[in-house]
Amino acid sequence: MAISTLARRKATTFLSSRFLYSTSKYSFSLTRGFASGSDENDVVVIGGGPGGYVAAIKAAQLGLKTTCIEKRGTLGGTCLNVGCIPSKALLHSSHMFHEAQHSFANHGVKFSSVEVDLPAMMGQKDKAVSNLTRGIEGLFKKNKVNYVKGYGKFLSPSEISVDTVEGGNSVVKGKNIIIATGSDVKGLPGITIDEKKIVSSTGALALTEIPKRLVVIGAGYIGLEMGSVWGRLGSEVTVVEFASDIVPTMDGEVRKQFQRALEKQKMKFMLNTKVVSVDATGDGVKLTLEPSAGGDQTILEADVVLVSAGRVPFTSGLGLDTIGVETDKAGRILVNERFATNVPGVHAIGDVIPGPMLAHKAEEDGVACVEFIAGKEGHVDYDMVPGVVYTHPEVAYVGKTEEQVKSLGVDYRVGKFPFLANSRAKAIDDAEGIVKVIAEKESDKILGVHIMSPNAGELIHEAVLALQYGASSEDIARTCHAHPTMSEALKEAAMATYDKPIHM
Repeated sequence: MAISTLARRKATTFLSSRFLYSTSKYSFSLTRGFASGSDENDVVVIGGGPGGYVAAIKAAQLGLKTTCIEKRGTLGGTCLNVGCIPSKALLHSSHMFHEAQHSFANHGVKFSSVEVDLPAMMGQKDKAVSNLTRGIEGLFKKNKVNYVKGYGKFLSPSEISVDTVEGGNSVVKGKNIIIATGSDVKGLPGITIDEKKIVSSTGALALTEIPKRLVVIGAGYIGLEMGSVWGRLGSEVTVVEFASDIVPTMDGEVRKQFQRALEKQKMKFMLNTKVVSVDATGDGVKLTLEPSAGGDQTILEADVVLVSAGRVPFTSGLGLDTIGVETDKAGRILVNERFATNVPGVHAIGDVIPGPMLAHKAEEDGVACVEFIAGKEGHVDYDMVPGVVYTHPEVAYVGKTEEQVKSLGVDYRVGKFPFLANSRAKAIDDAEGIVKVIAEKESDKILGVHIMSPNAGELIHEAVLALQYGASSEDIARTCHAHPTMSEALKEAAMATYDKPIHM
């Protein structure tokens, strides 16, 4: 294809620049190490979340003697235990209930009544979590990763003191230490999270009753997903956001459609609004609010308040000061492009370093970091990390937003295709959404793809692959897609980018 070749020859370089976390002043010689004694590891990983356990398995697969230290007592970190996995379990279960209430009759499936069995729903969630955590332990055994359950802290750049969950203490030695301790809930001044009436995402995953009124502080991924769960189950959900928009990383046009979709589901939004105080002394919770720019205060009442204002790196008690590891003002550990800190032999990955706090990003960090330690070449392109909001419809995106492309002064084209014109979406009566493709005007190289639809989180990976290999919109448009499928909407949007779609 002529345009495809042109795309590869004339593609602009701004997308290919890698996001390097720290400075070039740090220079280290990293070579593959071999244990000199039975008590010394080649690699010690502190943290058994998505970044940590993946790094440990990869290190062992590369022939490095490896130990992973995890304080929780179960592997998988926040993501598996109290984050990604349990939230998706509840999102799916609550969606099934909502569909049974509102959509099944349209498909000829009728019930005399339908009700929520919350304990059973929570049981399904817990079963998924326990099965997966045991699965990771099995992978550790298969790959001969030593697993230490306890809280680790640095004694030196090569020694970790571990207070074990059994109550003892041991010292784990390693030639290379990887910090993969993840992140924690970001608190708000004057608000005490008790995980009962004022909850974090952890508490929101374990409520024993469906709150009549739920207020969510923060309109990011987590707040919208958990708001969706309880909204489907019957809660009146109000989202309070200090900024003027929900999900600030999202393309502006798609964001507006997404907010309208959530509002149709009766989710209320109070944007440009500041939470001044929260009073939980009574039966419920009273929030005092005011405009972000200042103004008259109002009172908002709730049964449960979810604090979802973001996350912060978790490095408490690690002893970073003891060995002199440098951090930035936000508490993130500074590393170079090889994930090495300023202390030789000490590395960091995932949520504790700058960049998106996403499980899949942490996994890629872990693999690349270990490859560098093993004397190989690792690589993570942070422009190619997809983001997904797992509501219904889902929103998934990769690459640049239209606002970002405009700010760079790049000439570009936009192609869009609505799911209302997609055969599969119409056939299953679930056609709310759009695909938006942004491509450089001269070369036709794809710069960004944004999808709002059912299962957008699955559809986005064709776009990720396309961006990774510098594809043009015509490359996708001329690739045969099975019919009828939701993915045909991406093909049609690509056709609309460089020429014209067929079905609109």
